[in-house]
Amino acid sequence: MKQHVSQNAIDSVSANMEVRKFGFRDKLGYLFGDFGNDFFFVLVSSFLMVYYTDIFGISAVTVGILFLVARLWDAVADVTWGRFLDTRKTGKQGKFKPWIFRMSVPLVISGILMFVKIPGMSDGFYLAYAFITYIVWGTLYSTVNISYGSMASVITGDSVERTALSTYRAMGGSLAAVIINVAGPLILFVNNKADASRFTLGAILFGILSISCYMACYRLSTERIVIPEGKEQKSNLGKTLKGLLRNKPLITILAASLIFMICQMLLGAVNVYLFKDYFGNAAALSIVGFIQTGTVFIAIPLAKPLVAKYGKKEIASVGMLVAGIVYTLLYFLPDLAAIPFIAISAVGMFGYAFFNLVVWAFVTDVIDYHEYLTGLREDGTVYSIYSFSRKVGQALAGGIGGFALTAVGYNSTLKVQTQGALDGIHTIATLVPGIIFLAIFMILVFLYPLTKQRSMQLTTDLANKREQKS
Repeated sequence: MKQHVSQNAIDSVSANMEVRKFGFRDKLGYLFGDFGNDFFFVLVSSFLMVYYTDIFGISAVTVGILFLVARLWDAVADVTWGRFLDTRKTGKQGKFKPWIFRMSVPLVISGILMFVKIPGMSDGFYLAYAFITYIVWGTLYSTVNISYGSMASVITGDSVERTALSTYRAMGGSLAAVIINVAGPLILFVNNKADASRFTLGAILFGILSISCYMACYRLSTERIVIPEGKEQKSNLGKTLKGLLRNKPLITILAASLIFMICQMLLGAVNVYLFKDYFGNAAALSIVGFIQTGTVFIAIPLAKPLVAKYGKKEIASVGMLVAGIVYTLLYFLPDLAAIPFIAISAVGMFGYAFFNLVVWAFVTDVIDYHEYLTGLREDGTVYSIYSFSRKVGQALAGGIGGFALTAVGYNSTLKVQTQGALDGIHTIATLVPGIIFLAIFMILVFLYPLTKQRSMQLTTDLANKREQKS
């Protein structure tokens, strides 16, 4: 019965091609894609701000402006690249994965260049260098990440298999995160201070790992869902936009993901200052990274049976509620030492891990819903719109992070921050994410319409529409 649903869900596969059945190789290949992505994404999210403030000597508010400008530009680049992908024909290796192969090397090189400091240059030079290298890296990241994200919906059309891809993608990102967050502080800091040469060394090491993962993703992944030449539809921007505006699941998940990304980026950036300055223990960031990844791996075997029984929306909502309660509680416990703080926050990390595990399956669902509304299969465009919201979230988080640190009185030239600045950093790292997680809980419960039952009905209705067209 499951096999029957899986075959109906697939749009159309070329009858003249012998395509390997979906299996562990696909899941492993998709894992490697986000493994490669997140070596630099997590490095940038967690440590680029402190690199700019403490090594380049750029003020936190200026870094915030840089992040805001760059992420807004990247958001535009995402949509542009998504539309570009939807105009490409499917080749021998597929429609999306060849672009991972072509663009990954330039992406990794640009990532390394972000963390290179040329000695003896002026403050103006370092500011210009930061703007140029960061924006170039972000643009190239769009070309690889949009191609990779769009590929999920053509690897398989089965909803259970797509949830597996989402889980393995989260697993890949978590593996990169644990390496960066555990090994990163040990490599990048010397005597509790950011070191320029160590940052360059770390970027090179992570760059080598990143490109290796991209090549594994290219070799192991298989695109199965294709549109035969005779049935391929031309892009209709007006129809696409109308469909996007009518797509309530898309709009809702865009809002939830945007807010979630703000929280993730904010936590990643502020945690450095929280442990470096508030707790006086930058090395404890390694413990945080290890535990954060550990909670994901604990949640992984639970996600599939819980989704099968209750649905993606349902388990993600409960996870957000738990995270919101935990981080709000931490705000009211300002005298905790670093280790008890980490122990309590681990419960919150476990809560939001479920959202991370299923979010990419949400995206494939809204891609299907777009096809149901419009009759157009536009994986690249819809995924790029989703990525657009995440980039806006990154932009806001980067800007908010820099402005918030400045507002609470953080001063990178001081060896010891004022008590007011330390209290402000604690608030940003606890109460703010607590409120954000609770807001996402409300969005999922009251606004996102695709419950378990409605998602199953969508699969059936879409399969019927495809059969009527064939």
